[in-house]
Amino acid sequence: MDKVVIIMPTYNEAKNIGRMIDELFNKEFPKIKKAEMHLLVVDDNSPDSTGKVVEKAIQQHENLHLVTGEKEGLGMAYIRGMKYAMKELNADAVMEMDSDFQHPPAFVAPMVEAYIGGADYAIGSRYIPGGSVPKEWPMFRKAISYFGNLFIRIVLMKPKLHDLTTGFRLTKVKGVLDKIDLDNLMEPQRFAYKVDLLYQSVKNAKKVVEVPLQFATRKEETSKFATKEMIATFKVAIILGIKDKQRFIKFGVVGGIGFIINYIGLELLRTAGFVQSFSGLFSGLEGTPVLESLALVTFWSTALATEMAIISNFILNNIWTFKEKKITSVLKLILAFLKFNLTSLAAVIIQPFVVSQGIIFFGDTSQVRFFSLIFALIFVVIPWNYIMYNLFIWKTWKLPWAKRKKA
Repeated sequence: MDKVVIIMPTYNEAKNIGRMIDELFNKEFPKIKKAEMHLLVVDDNSPDSTGKVVEKAIQQHENLHLVTGEKEGLGMAYIRGMKYAMKELNADAVMEMDSDFQHPPAFVAPMVEAYIGGADYAIGSRYIPGGSVPKEWPMFRKAISYFGNLFIRIVLMKPKLHDLTTGFRLTKVKGVLDKIDLDNLMEPQRFAYKVDLLYQSVKNAKKVVEVPLQFATRKEETSKFATKEMIATFKVAIILGIKDKQRFIKFGVVGGIGFIINYIGLELLRTAGFVQSFSGLFSGLEGTPVLESLALVTFWSTALATEMAIISNFILNNIWTFKEKKITSVLKLILAFLKFNLTSLAAVIIQPFVVSQGIIFFGDTSQVRFFSLIFALIFVVIPWNYIMYNLFIWKTWKLPWAKRKKA
């Protein structure tokens, strides 16, 4: 039976924590039959004796635990709790949950059910059917929550996930949480760390599930919502968004260099005698639809220039774009280059045809050759190559059916 540890940071929550413990252990945990449930309270030495309330309750509940420490912020408390849950409690999964009843205890069981059902990462979502935010919230707060979350979804390019700022989440340890460097999360003192943790968890998880969450108002004290927290969260999302696109930006730069080599090579090779002689072998195809391209010097000069660009792209992508997956073995390098050429066949075949068809329709000028080459690159070659390189050369992406097979 898997062990699920709820991590619950507290600071001056004496009025809430006792009732939360009673609610979980006496009402909610008994509903969960397929997991061993534990509650780990991480208290930042609360001056209101929150820790003492927990210590008293520990005498009644074997699966209740307490870790104390200095007040360093919400993120640091969760990180401390996650480390303890993995190392000391041997947790199979951990759940992030507030002690102030904004995360109603009744939603614990559905999250655990999602995990038992195969989810590596379960998100308590306020923005899917069955989920909601408090009716008591003023319209401004609702708008900030909704559109702020939408902004982060767009920046991180996660349109399939509806709630990226929720604090109610369950994470599988093996293969997901244990792959994350918890000591180097961004903004660990603030709520914003959750965006970084979610971003990395989603990348590691094979299966992500959203579970409806009806977010509630605090039972005691005031809301923790603050403008500084919102700004920090947006900042983390933007940094992650840029970081996430670094590889594609590098890929584009390499492609730009390849384009320059391609175009200059095309122009120089058009005047080369061996290219002109070779194209003359296909002079009998002149006037034949499509195949007449083979009789053009431009077709073969484009094909050769494209191969020059492919060689340049392979070298630069290997040492820069995909440097964390850099191929160093000579044999593997040769095999990878052959694969690279094979996956780049779209460029070798399509570019010469597009350029030659362009000059057939619009005339053989440097402008026509230039824009025909750009058209082929943007609409066919770059998208095709980026997908092929990630899937088959440096293998940074996994095929959907391969993921399902491993799961």
